[in-house]
Amino acid sequence: MTPSHEFDPQLLSEVAALPAMPGVYRYFDAEGAVLYVGKARDLKKRVSTYFQKNHGGTRIGHMVTKIARMETTVVRSEAEALLLENNLIKTLNPKYNILFRDDKSYPYLKLASHDFPRVAYYRGAVEKKHRYFGPYPSAWAVKETILLLQKVFKLRTCEDTVFNNRTRPCLLYQIKRCSAPCVGHVSPEQYALDVANAERFLQGQAGEILTELEKQMRGRAEKLEFEQAAELRNQISALSKVLHQQSMETGGDKDVDILAVKVHGGKACVNLAMVRGGRHLGDRPYFPTHVEHAADLAGLDEDDVEGGAAGGVEGGEGGEGALAGKTKKLEALVLEAFIAQHYVGVPVPPVLVCSEPVDKELIAALVMQTGTKVTAVHQPREQRRIWLEMAQTNAELQLARLLAEQGSQQARTRALAEALDLPLDKLDALRIECFDISHTAGESTQASCVVFHGHKMQSAEYRRYNIEGITPGDDYAAMRQVLMRRYSKLAEAARNNTARLPDLVLIDGGKGQVSMAREVFEELGLDLGLIAGVEKGEGRKVGLEELVFADGRDKVYLGRDSAALMLIAQIRDEAHRFAITGMRAKRAKVRVGASRLEDIAGIGPKKRANLLQRFGGIRGVSSASAEDIATVEGISRELAEEIYRALH
Repeated sequence: MTPSHEFDPQLLSEVAALPAMPGVYRYFDAEGAVLYVGKARDLKKRVSTYFQKNHGGTRIGHMVTKIARMETTVVRSEAEALLLENNLIKTLNPKYNILFRDDKSYPYLKLASHDFPRVAYYRGAVEKKHRYFGPYPSAWAVKETILLLQKVFKLRTCEDTVFNNRTRPCLLYQIKRCSAPCVGHVSPEQYALDVANAERFLQGQAGEILTELEKQMRGRAEKLEFEQAAELRNQISALSKVLHQQSMETGGDKDVDILAVKVHGGKACVNLAMVRGGRHLGDRPYFPTHVEHAADLAGLDEDDVEGGAAGGVEGGEGGEGALAGKTKKLEALVLEAFIAQHYVGVPVPPVLVCSEPVDKELIAALVMQTGTKVTAVHQPREQRRIWLEMAQTNAELQLARLLAEQGSQQARTRALAEALDLPLDKLDALRIECFDISHTAGESTQASCVVFHGHKMQSAEYRRYNIEGITPGDDYAAMRQVLMRRYSKLAEAARNNTARLPDLVLIDGGKGQVSMAREVFEELGLDLGLIAGVEKGEGRKVGLEELVFADGRDKVYLGRDSAALMLIAQIRDEAHRFAITGMRAKRAKVRVGASRLEDIAGIGPKKRANLLQRFGGIRGVSSASAEDIATVEGISRELAEEIYRALH
């Protein structure tokens, strides 16, 4: 069958010249946007299927008509192709691949490098000088683990600045959660032993630690050192409780990830449950995008399978089976996409318990990437089966919650569009921007702009604006400044069809703020019908808000139980929250600056006093230039620049 779409002859010649080797291909549209990233054990055969068949009105057919350019990379094996494919998916965000986006980094438990190491919650880039354990599925899991380490091993959690200035033990010592190394209540040798035991505990060696502690307790008792023996007895008791709970939960496994997938209503959820160091730490749901394209693409994958060698790990506990060339279920495609993308930047444990069979080439790629053995288990038994059933239940619940929330949010979007006579044919593209002003008695004035489209708040598109050059407390002038800064360039771009204005601009305020917005839009030549102010109702009661328009329309009261008002309130409250947090952060930067001087390396009490005396306080220091700061006695040019950077 020949394709109905006419392709660029140069593109077809490139396809014909492809080698019959493993590799990765990328499709681009006419604007250069990435459409799809795929892998193949035979590039020539795989890519040709896109251009030699008539894919009709399917999603894949729609994509094929957009292909204007192609790039390919030849690799040595299918495992290498899989690794490259998913690295490119993570970086390029193609439109037709299943994508897992995670805007949050995983938290870790950190043992900071120190003579008396501190145990702490940590999120961010790891440093080699410290020791890290994890990742953990949630902040709660890290904090629960820290609490355990405090109870059993009495490790400190205080910051170094606090530790270095203690003269007597803190409350944690009194409640037996810290051994007070800050004031010498524990020897460096004993604390180092506690730290080593804590590390072993986190690695799943609690049983071995318990045996050693029991031996030490008996030795102390034989030497009639009953006080030390009692301390060890208490530690053994605390550890025994944890160990008993672990044995009930884990059945002997130390590091395992449990992966359950659920697909329904065009949406999918992968629920990841984590066991680390023999402890079940909880789970975390992931919701991929572009799931609807996967089924069409799977049909092309079927053509690329030779001799039923798709492979996989299924059947009994740890046994390898084959997918026998059958078209994979959508659940399996989603799960494999998650595994391939998730473990690009996250350590993979030695065992993956999966709700669907996993391609053996994918596991081979993980082994190649990590250099350690990885086993995928499908249809597990005993404790692993219990874990998987729990993960599957949670995946179903999380997906049901997502579908309910999305249905509710879409209903709100439609209700608002109907109430304000906005277009109903493209509700997914409906864009609303909302502004709010926040300050404290005129100090640290900031404006916020939050964005709603695609039926949800888009936090990555939020913006804050520092408002300067106005009379303190003049909210109208602040609103004028932020609207002018936001829309002056956008208005010009919109006239040139290179940008799109929002469908609705919400102002948190009544007639006064709307009048100011009207002046700005008239000056910029923009449609006044875009502006609506959210005015407090009688008695400023929630639910009685009214919408005030810049184009002269009558006020609109949507009704206390209106879905449209719920959406307006959600957006307005988010703008207010975003403005408040920005204003507080800006204000705190000035007000707590004095203590931040002490955190700068090279600033002691004398230099700090000289700075505050010269400039009349921390505000004066903050407003001074690096050159002015360098004129203070004892402050070098390099230190002055460091101070300036720290306070700005």
